[in-house]
Amino acid sequence: MGVYANTVSITQFTVTGDLPKEELFEWFSKKLSDRCFQSIENSTEESSEGWTLVDKPDDTSFEVPSEFWRDNYIVFSLRRDQRKIPAAVLKSHAGREEGLFLAQNPNLRRTPKHKRDEIKEQVQLRLMTRCLPVPSTVDVVWNLKSGVLTLFSLGTKVIDRFEEIFRKTFEGFSPVIIHPFARARKLLDGQLLDSLEASNQAGSDAVVALIRDNQWLGWEFMLWLLQRGVNGEGEFSTCCPGQIPKGERFSAWIDDRIQFQGGGEEGGIQKVTVSGSQDSYLEAISALKGGKRITSATICMEKDENPWKLTLKGDTFGFASFKCPQVRVEKDSTVDQMSEREAVFYERMFLMDQGIQLFDSLFTTFLAERLNDSWNERLQAIQAWLDGE
Repeated sequence: MGVYANTVSITQFTVTGDLPKEELFEWFSKKLSDRCFQSIENSTEESSEGWTLVDKPDDTSFEVPSEFWRDNYIVFSLRRDQRKIPAAVLKSHAGREEGLFLAQNPNLRRTPKHKRDEIKEQVQLRLMTRCLPVPSTVDVVWNLKSGVLTLFSLGTKVIDRFEEIFRKTFEGFSPVIIHPFARARKLLDGQLLDSLEASNQAGSDAVVALIRDNQWLGWEFMLWLLQRGVNGEGEFSTCCPGQIPKGERFSAWIDDRIQFQGGGEEGGIQKVTVSGSQDSYLEAISALKGGKRITSATICMEKDENPWKLTLKGDTFGFASFKCPQVRVEKDSTVDQMSEREAVFYERMFLMDQGIQLFDSLFTTFLAERLNDSWNERLQAIQAWLDGE
């Protein structure tokens, strides 16, 4: 799922470091070219990873601005090619070679370990030359105006590899994941920000600690949204800057899929998933009354009949299956494909930014209630709902 897909999974980062004031294109062009993807098709290398163009994954020349620089956005892909020999194939071929070795050495009952290792290494090298590398790409969009970088993946291994190669590419710069506490910090100011900091349960400002020790933000946000939807309080107003003017009305609710997690009766971690459209939410109520917390939920948002939908990961605030109003790439032969894809890119970014603005407004509304005295009233309403009152 890449930047042109109508349904994507994304992880967002802020980027620390100061960009150069002049010759920015030349700077980006050199940085990306220095760490560009190198093909391994005609070699025996097991893997290769580097940057490529989004629209031309086989092209690693960042020489034309229009191919990776669009208005406020830098757009590129992280490509990884990897050869992988199935274990059964390697075992079979190595076994044949060991058989030949033993036939030539009848005094041996079994192949010595050092010889088995040598045979395995030789067989693996030979099979590598016959095995084509499998490519995979992950798109990256860096908004230079907002400073937010979007990686179109939620995979832990992909995120780790991306962070590593990004730091090597842009020395002195570092991508910092926008987890729940970091997003809250970005959205709040004044007294609410002070209240947020006072509620910080992390012992340090390390990202791992802020995520691990402040999971209450995700748990309580999704519980708040679920109860509001059940109680008929699904109308909200935009309160964050963005493509939609402030004060515009929109609706939001949790439905379709909710995942809970908590301790089981005999100890250990127990997970429960409630799927499908909910009427009375009896399964969800049972899970919550049993002490389980919402760790993931599908959130629906609608504005002027335009729908957005995403599955929120409560610990990291990663957006899985983030679906925006549909945009199509025209495949008419009379249409210039590069111009069409560029136009679609801008429309996709516009709709994604709108969806994120709606989500941020939703989260800000929750924070404004959570961080003041009105939260006690909300807790009472939640308890009354759980008790069936």
